[in-house]
Amino acid sequence: VQLQAFGGGLVQAGGSLRLSCAASGRIFSHYTIGWFRQPPGSEREFVGYIIWGSGHTYYSDSAKGRFTISRDNAKNTVYLQMNSLKPEDTAIYYCAARSNSVHMTVRERYNYWGQGTYFTVSS
Repeated sequence: VQLQAFGGGLVQAGGSLRLSCAASGRIFSHYTIGWFRQPPGSEREFVGYIIWGSGHTYYSDSAKGRFTISRDNAKNTVYLQMNSLKPEDTAIYYCAARSNSVHMTVRERYNYWGQGTYFTVSS
């Protein structure tokens, strides 16, 4: 599985942005597609995930209520819709996949990673 995240740029605080994660190769129903981010000078952290088959989602506390993950099976694409953006959301955002549907927020348990996409939230 190969992944590619895109859609970054510059957004004003309070604005919205949607990132996309395009997957090539077969995504099975039990796969988990996760979003992670790495703010400048910080560790990569979990944002949320979606189970490909069921559509079940789970979010970090910082993402809950502001971010929404969805998928388009026909396009093999996962989206991260982000609203009410804050300067602290500035980061490189990565999508990743693992061939398991068990709840997992630990980045080391994700096997496939795409190149990240960066965006800045200006205050």
